[in-house]
Amino acid sequence: MKLNTEVVDPTKIRNIAIIAHIDHGKSTLADRLLELCGAVEQRQMREQYLDSMDLERERGITIKLQSVRLEWKGHVINLIDTPGHVDFGYEVSRSLVACEGVILVVDAAQGIEAQTLANTYLALENDLEIVAVLNKLDLPAADPDLHAGEMEQVLGMPAEEVLGISAKTGMGVEDLLDAVIERVPPPVGNESDPLQALIFDSHFDTYRGVVSSVRVVNGRLKQGQKLLFIQAGAVHEADEVGVRSPDNSPVDSLGPGEVGYLIAGIKDVRDARSGETITDNNRPADGALPGYREPQPMVFCGLYPVDGDDYEDFRDALDKLRLDDGSFTFEPETSTALGFGFRCGFLGLLHMEIVRERLEREFDLNLIATSPSVKYQIVMNDGTELVVDNPSTLPQSGDWREISEPYLKASMITPSAYTGTLMELCQARRGRMEKMEYLSPERLEIVYTLPLAEVVVDFFDQLKSRSQGYASLDYEPAGYEPGDLVRVDILFNSEQVDAFSTIVHRDNSYEYGRRTAEKLKSIIPRQQFEVPIQAAIGGRIIARETVKAFRKDVTEKLYGGDVTRKNKLLKKQKEGKRRMKSIGRVEIPPDTFIRALRLDD
Repeated sequence: MKLNTEVVDPTKIRNIAIIAHIDHGKSTLADRLLELCGAVEQRQMREQYLDSMDLERERGITIKLQSVRLEWKGHVINLIDTPGHVDFGYEVSRSLVACEGVILVVDAAQGIEAQTLANTYLALENDLEIVAVLNKLDLPAADPDLHAGEMEQVLGMPAEEVLGISAKTGMGVEDLLDAVIERVPPPVGNESDPLQALIFDSHFDTYRGVVSSVRVVNGRLKQGQKLLFIQAGAVHEADEVGVRSPDNSPVDSLGPGEVGYLIAGIKDVRDARSGETITDNNRPADGALPGYREPQPMVFCGLYPVDGDDYEDFRDALDKLRLDDGSFTFEPETSTALGFGFRCGFLGLLHMEIVRERLEREFDLNLIATSPSVKYQIVMNDGTELVVDNPSTLPQSGDWREISEPYLKASMITPSAYTGTLMELCQARRGRMEKMEYLSPERLEIVYTLPLAEVVVDFFDQLKSRSQGYASLDYEPAGYEPGDLVRVDILFNSEQVDAFSTIVHRDNSYEYGRRTAEKLKSIIPRQQFEVPIQAAIGGRIIARETVKAFRKDVTEKLYGGDVTRKNKLLKKQKEGKRRMKSIGRVEIPPDTFIRALRLDD
C-alpha cells in the first residue's frame, strides 16, 4: 500500500467543527464542503455523506461525530461534523477539544434555538474562534437581517461578520471556507517534543480491532512506532496511521495539529477509550493530556435479552458499543420477571432509544427495555444515604425519612404565540418558572426548573406538539430537591412484577396506577384462569383491572337428563379454575413491557 509521505506545514492547518441546533443544515453544509474541496467525486456524492449509519439516514439526524480532511487554496482543513440533538452533547464536547475554531450554523428562517445557545457557550468555554453563518437563505421565509441582529443581541457577534449561505445550493460556501482560513488560528504544537496525541473517538472493526480518531498535539505519530497508552498502561505498535479524506488514506506520519486515525491491532476495547493520551514508548511525554470529563447518565432502564442464552453476546456487544459511544453506562442486574440483564444509564430518552436500536441491529440481538427511571437520593432513618436508580430496589417507606429527585434547568425558545400552552405544560409537570426573556418581538426564551422524571418520557414530544414544531429545548442538571414520592408496584395474580415498578409523585400515583392497569388489561393475553392486575403503594391497592379467563363449555357433551348433572359439571369446573388460579403462572409476552410503557397510545 502506497503511503503519503508529504509533511504538512502546521501554519497551513485549520481544525474546525460544525455546530448547530438539530435540523439547521450541518450535514448538508458538510456535503457542500466535500464537493467544493474535491474530496468526493460528483458521481459518488450522496446526501448526508458523512453519516455512515443506516439509523442516521433513516431518522435524518447525526448521531456520531465524523471527521474528514479537506484541502482548500493550499491549506488543510480538518472538519468534524457533530450531532445537534441535546442527548448527544457529549459528542460535541469531545469534538471541540480537537479544534481551534467552529462554524456556528443558524437557520435563517428560524433563528437562534436552544441548542444554538448551548453549543455557543461550549465553544466559548473551550476558547475557540467562532465563524457564524446564517444558512438556508434560499428559503422564502428566510430573514437574515432579523436573525443576524438577534445573534448580535444574544450571542454578542457583530451582525456584519455573520456570513449568509445556502448549504443546499452552495451559495456563499466558498466565502465561508475563505473566512475559516482567515479567522481560525493554526494549531500550536512542537514537533521536537515527545509525542502527545489525544484519542477523541473510537470504534471497533471486526477485522482490524479498535480504530481510533486522534489529534496530534506535540511530536510526530509514525507508522510502526511503539506507542504507550498512558491511562491504560498498555503498549501497542502502530500498524497503520492515516487521514480520512473521507475514505481512509494511510500516511507515513502525522505531525503537530494534524487529525487522523490510528490502527494498532487493539482487541481489548478498554485500552483505547476516548480521552486516552498516546505517547512514544521509548521517549514518553511527562504526562497525559486533560482528556474528557465523564458524562453523567440522567435516564436509566433495564435491558434484557429475550433469549437468556444471548446474555454473554449481549455483554460483549455492550463493551464494543461503549467504545463507540462512551456516554452510556451499564452494570449487571437480575429481574425475577426478565432474568439476567444490565442496568444501563443514558444521557436522555432519544439516546436510550438509539443505543437499544444499535444493539439490536449491529449485534443481532432481541432486547426488552424496562420503564425509564432516574437516580434518586434516599436518606435512611439511621442517617445513611443511598442512591437508587432502579425503582424495585427502593426500600420500604418506613425505612427512610427523605427522598430527593433530580431537577433540570430547561431552556425553551419559542414563538410568542405558544407561550401560554408551554407554560401550562411546564406547570402540569411540577415546573417552576425562573426566567422569561424576549429575544425579539416575536420570539422569547422561557426557563423552568423541572423534575427530571417529568421530562424523560414524553415532555419533548408534548413540547413539539403544542408549538407545532417551532419550540426548541435545551437542559442542564440543577441538583436534587426533596419530594413526596412513592413507589407504585404492579401485581399480576397477587405477585409483584419488578419490571413494572415506578417511582412517581404521590399526587400523580393514582392516575398512573389506573392508566397502567387499564393498559395492561388490554394487552395481556387471556389465561385459563382469571388474572387480577393491581396497582399498589406499599400494602395498599390503588387500582384494579381483571383479565377474564377463557370459558370452555363443559356442558357441551350433555344431551339431556336432570339439571343436577349440568350443575355438577359446572361446580367441578369452578373448583378446577380456583385450584389453577392458586398455582398458575401468568404468561407475559416479551413485547408487553414495551407496549405498556406507551401509555398514550
